[in-house]
Amino acid sequence: MLEILYQDEYIVAINKPRDLLVHKSFIASDIQEYAIQILRDQIGQYVYPVHRLDRKTSGVLLFALDKEILKQLNDDFATRSVEKKYIAIVRGYTIDEETIDYALTNDNGQLQDAKTAYKTLQRVEVDMPFGNHSTSRYSLVEAYPETGRQHQLRKHFKHIFHPILGSRPHGCNKQNKLWFDRHGLGAMLLHALELKFTHPVTKELIELRATIDEEYRKYNAVLGFDLEQYY
Repeated sequence: MLEILYQDEYIVAINKPRDLLVHKSFIASDIQEYAIQILRDQIGQYVYPVHRLDRKTSGVLLFALDKEILKQLNDDFATRSVEKKYIAIVRGYTIDEETIDYALTNDNGQLQDAKTAYKTLQRVEVDMPFGNHSTSRYSLVEAYPETGRQHQLRKHFKHIFHPILGSRPHGCNKQNKLWFDRHGLGAMLLHALELKFTHPVTKELIELRATIDEEYRKYNAVLGFDLEQYY
C-alpha cells in the first residue's frame, strides 16, 4: 500500500516510492503497476495527478479527486504559487547557496526558461578514491525549483558540475559505477521533501512532508550525513 500523507474529499497526497511510475508510459510499456492505478484501487475512487515526479524520484506527490479541483491546482502550479522543496546528495562541494538560471530544451526542441535555487546543508569527504583523487566529496543540498521542467533538477546540478548521485543519464556514470561496484548501490538520491500550497476549497495553507527511504540510509552508512530530521 502507498503511504498517504494527506486526504480529504478534494485531494490526496502520497509519499511516492522510488522506481514507481506516476502513470502509464510508452517508454516503460512493460510496467504493470503505476501510482495512479495503485492509489485508485487503494482509496476506491479515480485520482488525477496534479504534477509529476520522475520514476527514480521519491517523495510528495499530489492528486486531485475531481477535474475541477485538478484545474485549480494546475493553475496554482502554473503561476508558481506552490512551494516545492527537494533534498539531494550531489558530487563535490557545492557553494553555500545560489540560483541556477539555465534554460532547458524540452522533447519538442523548444527552449524553456528554468530556475532552481538551492542551499548547501552539509558537506562530507569520504575515504573513497576516485580518478586522480584519494578521496571523494559530496554535498547534501536543499533545492527549490521555481519552474517545473522535465528532469530540471538533474539537468541543473549537472550543469554546475555537481551531478546528483545515482542520476542517469544526467549524472556522472563513472561515479555511479564506483558506488555500484564498491557498495552495490545505484538509487538516485533525489527526494521531493515538502510541498506547500493553498487548499483549493478551504483556502487553508497545506504543508506536506515526506520522509526519505531506506536507500538514503544505505548510502548514508558510507557518507555519514546527519539525516535524522528527514527520517
